[in-house]
Formats: sequence, structure tokens, C-alpha cells
Amino acid sequence: MTPGRLLREAVKTGTIQIPGAHHALAGRMIEQAGFPACYLSGAAFSASVLALPDVGLLTLTELTGQLTQLTTRITIPVIVDADTGFGEVVNVERAVVELERAGAAAIQLEDQILPKRCGHLSGKSLVETDAMCNKLRAAAATRVDPETVLIARTDARSVESFDGAIQRAQRYVDAGADWIFPEALQHIDEFAAFAQQVEVPLVANMTEFGQSPLLTLQELSDLGYAAILYPVTLLRVAMKAVETTLALLAEDGSQHELIDLMQSRQELYDLLDYDAYEQRDQEYFQ
Repeated sequence: MTPGRLLREAVKTGTIQIPGAHHALAGRMIEQAGFPACYLSGAAFSASVLALPDVGLLTLTELTGQLTQLTTRITIPVIVDADTGFGEVVNVERAVVELERAGAAAIQLEDQILPKRCGHLSGKSLVETDAMCNKLRAAAATRVDPETVLIARTDARSVESFDGAIQRAQRYVDAGADWIFPEALQHIDEFAAFAQQVEVPLVANMTEFGQSPLLTLQELSDLGYAAILYPVTLLRVAMKAVETTLALLAEDGSQHELIDLMQSRQELYDLLDYDAYEQRDQEYFQ
């Protein structure tokens, strides 16, 4: 099955959890842990690989390269955060071509104006609804595989109103969005009301330290959400571990107290499938 079909089939079994993979090694860990999909977050990629904030500085070429690294090393479908589509309608066309070619199962577009901001910060501005609908129509017409999922994210809740987010979502569905991602809903009642009024698969963003409450899998499943994103969770935990490690190294002058917290050499080699490379190398020289 194509990546898009795999993702569509996954949500038919119930609400799925989708951790963010900020690099390919994290993607392999997500797959080995049994999660059915992973998410390439623009915010996590910008921070972890480029050390840049999530303000639209990421290029299509950089994103496509990172997506290719992920899809080459995992078999589960990847949802890719394409921000605002890197420009206007013709830019969206090219983004869809490149990201689909790189193996995206789903392409997420949002309705902010550049320079965009993290969805849980203030100071955001939105494009007109018609302009976003034009982008979605272009994306739908450009994708080669009709199973590739188009996800429309709306930031209207924190810029216009909750009702404005509902109205935009309904227009986006009419324009070709397969799934809707309502960003920064502010309490569980809003998650429930949104699900009652928008009748396509919905994505819930359970990012930490934001405006939304951290709802559980069971709560969001009961409300009817198809997918739950944890876009920066792994990166945040990993970076806190790096911070702690550096402090201990500086204080103790040794990593002895950290050994039990580390992934072992063998565990890393198993994750990388190192033995298979060794075996093939030997076979070539028989």
C-alpha cells in the first residue's frame, strides 16, 4: 500500500498516537516501539537540526531532505508539516510534488501569514479563507496519489474565534482537505464541540507548554479524534537529558554516573541494523 493508504487504514482501527520524529534515528525508535505513524514537525526540525526558531525560516529543500532521510529508514507513514506551503499557490504545487516524491503519507498546510509563528504563541496573522482554499485546491489537484492525505491546520481559534475556526475548517474541507487540524483549542469542551461540527478525521495537537490541555488518548478517542500528535515531546525530553548530562560532566569530570541512563552500544547497533550491514559486506567478498 502507498504511504497515504497505510495512514488512512491506521485510523480506521481507532485513534492513533503519532510522536514527532526530529531525525531518522528517532523515527526508527518510534517504529520499533509499535507506533503506527510519526510526525515530522517543522518546529522540531528547525530547532534540532538548524538551531532556528519556528518562524518560517525552513526551506522546502531542507524539509524534503529530512523527510527523505526518515522515509528511507522507516516503513511507517510520515505526516510532514509543510507550514504555509512555502509561498502562494504555485509554491504549494511544488511543495506537494517534492514532499510526495520524498514519501510523505500526509502533507499538512496551515492558514498563517508568513512569517509564521508557533501555533501556541501570540502575534499570529491568518490569510483570508479564500486564499487558504486556493492552496488546498492546488494541493489536491497536484498530488499524484489520491490517497496522500491533505491536512488543513487552522490557527483561527486564537486569532479570530472558536466559531471562526469551525467556519474555516468547513470551508477547507469543501476545498479538498481530507483531515482538519484545529490548533490551540483551549479546553476539552472546545475539542468536543469541534468534533461535533466538523465531520472529517480530526488531528489533536498535544504539544506541551501550550494553550491546549494535555488530554489523554482515551479522552480524545471518546471525542472522536482520529490522530494525536506529540510533535516536540521526544526532542524536549532528549534536550533536557543533554542539559543534565553536560552539567554532570562539568561537575564530576566523568560520565561514570550516567552509564545506566545511556542507550548501550549494542542497543544502538540493533536500532541501526548494524549486523545486517556486516553480513552483507562479508557476502560480497566471498
